[in-house]
Amino acid sequence: MKCCRLLILVVCITLIGFNGILVYSGEQNKKSDEFRNEFVKNFRRTGLNTTVGDAMMLRILVESSGAKRGIEVGSASGFGAINMGIGFERTGGHLYTLEIDPRSAKVCRDNLQKVGLENTVTCIEGDALKTLPTLEGEFDFVFIDAVKQDYMKYLKLIEPKLKPGAVVVGDNVIRSARAMKDFLDYIQNSPDYDTVIIRASMEKKDGMSISYKIR
Repeated sequence: MKCCRLLILVVCITLIGFNGILVYSGEQNKKSDEFRNEFVKNFRRTGLNTTVGDAMMLRILVESSGAKRGIEVGSASGFGAINMGIGFERTGGHLYTLEIDPRSAKVCRDNLQKVGLENTVTCIEGDALKTLPTLEGEFDFVFIDAVKQDYMKYLKLIEPKLKPGAVVVGDNVIRSARAMKDFLDYIQNSPDYDTVIIRASMEKKDGMSISYKIR
């Protein structure tokens, strides 16, 4: 049932686009919400950051799935982490974002502090292939956006920690499909996952895979 709700949400968002969604990002319950929305709107993104539409999609997936513990592989300067962090704050959860580049990790931490999410999102510096095994406990949300040919390696390190019902999202799966063929073949054919590939953002010709862990 939870999987069906997620897939219906994904289809609806894909059909209507993000023009309307970006105008409204939830009830303004906190004084800081207005500042955060303005910060996100004016965020100086680089080519490594996810798009505006994809970032909002991630936030909505976190909120709608009720995720409590998440992993992001590839922080860059924190645009995606901020959007997911807002979602995790609303669900009472926590996000661990992993970044290999020391300079980007520092910028990410600084940006998280500026929007008051430093207690909701933890930025871990280092190669994800080495830092992922150090994470303890179970997780129910994953976003992978790092070295494309290593997507399968990331997933295999995370998979033993995934709860049934977890959501796994992979970025750049259309443009970089050849580099991550093993990952795409696995998540689309494994009996353990329901997977859909969508083009959520009109900003660039690329897409995301969204998988629901059945068991």
